[in-house]
Amino acid sequence: MKMIMAVVPRSESDNVLHALVSAGHTATFTESRGGMLRQAQMTLFIAVQAQDLEKVLDIIKNTCYSCVTVESTKAKQRSDLAPESSTSEIGGAVVFVWDMDRLETYR
Repeated sequence: MKMIMAVVPRSESDNVLHALVSAGHTATFTESRGGMLRQAQMTLFIAVQAQDLEKVLDIIKNTCYSCVTVESTKAKQRSDLAPESSTSEIGGAVVFVWDMDRLETYR
């Protein structure tokens, strides 16, 4: 078995979860914050059989998109300078995969 930990944007988490459940997979999730912009994100934990790993990774890849944002920054020292802008890429997904020794469910 494999354990997938996928960090996805909060705004895209419902789409990812819906796609996973529609494909017959389940996930446990928690809200997290991180990255340079400290954006709200969801961390998904997904246990899968090794043969299903690529299918689940494709679902995540196809439902999480990154985009570029433009932010205006003000010049701090001189008032005659025009505001500058910077761009940041946000969104997408960061995915970690590791071997899982066993999975137990207690009821």
